[in-house]
Amino acid sequence: MSNVVVTGGYGFIGSHLVSALLDRGDSVTVFDFAKNTRDTSIDFDRHPNFRFVPGDVTDISALETALTAGVDTVFHLAAIVGVRNYLDDPLRVLDVNVTGTRNVLELSHRHGIRVVFASTSEVFGKNPNPPFAEDDDRVLGSTRTARWSYSTSKAMAEHLVFAMHTARALPVTVVRYFNVYGPRQSPIFVISQSIHRILNGHPPLLYDSGDQTRCFTYVDDAIAGTLLASESNAAIGEAFNIGSMTETSVRDAVALALKIANVDSVSSAEAVDTAAQYGASYEDIPRRIPDSTKAQRELGWRLQVDIEEGIRRTIDWARANPWYLKEPAGNQP
Repeated sequence: MSNVVVTGGYGFIGSHLVSALLDRGDSVTVFDFAKNTRDTSIDFDRHPNFRFVPGDVTDISALETALTAGVDTVFHLAAIVGVRNYLDDPLRVLDVNVTGTRNVLELSHRHGIRVVFASTSEVFGKNPNPPFAEDDDRVLGSTRTARWSYSTSKAMAEHLVFAMHTARALPVTVVRYFNVYGPRQSPIFVISQSIHRILNGHPPLLYDSGDQTRCFTYVDDAIAGTLLASESNAAIGEAFNIGSMTETSVRDAVALALKIANVDSVSSAEAVDTAAQYGASYEDIPRRIPDSTKAQRELGWRLQVDIEEGIRRTIDWARANPWYLKEPAGNQP
């Protein structure tokens, strides 16, 4: 049994990771702003190996109460995400994602804790040459465009992670998630928002042409890759793309959600102009595709859930959790 900490453990991916860690017998401390009391499918408090420590990762004194001697691994997932946050509060995005990561790294070095850092496909920006291998170039827009604050903050956090490994021999691993979806995800992302709207009797939103492509990765597969990375000594000092390599257009993903949900009153999507929604300076990414062969080769990771099965599972979960359908939905391309 390992003693682990999960920052952001009440978030979407974090909560699934906590469930998996508890299921395998680990002692788990979650460090997060607050408990998720709305989601009735989360019942960590009933588990004898679970502990919750409230706090903000930018507050190192609060973080010190969770990252202590005796912790084996910290999974650092706490971050500010979501397009609206990037546009409206980029300073908060940068502070949490950079300063928070620096605090986690400093305390981990002090106590000899292994770090698994959750990064994002956003670090590749608008690189026009997918699929992206781990060390491919980052291509970003102007620093005056707030849309790039998230990508930059996560890349800066990765630089900190690898600098601590090089300079101080801190054992670190980076996992880069590609468009993860599934149960519990806030209804502001493509698949979760589409499902939420359809099940509430509203047409899903299709941004611009819908020809943008993504490689949608079911949350259970993302968790499996994260755990494999945390268990491998060969993964120390490395980054891994964790993502499906099946390219799917946003239009096709929305159509699949419509088909599987099969709600009589909703048969088509509603077109939305991204520039009108987020301003002319917003830049969407036309194609985002990982090369995940490194994770397959070195970690033995394999995608288990295709997009059709993943959407079906997510719809089934949403229908079984009526509180979720009452959550406010946002707009995000």
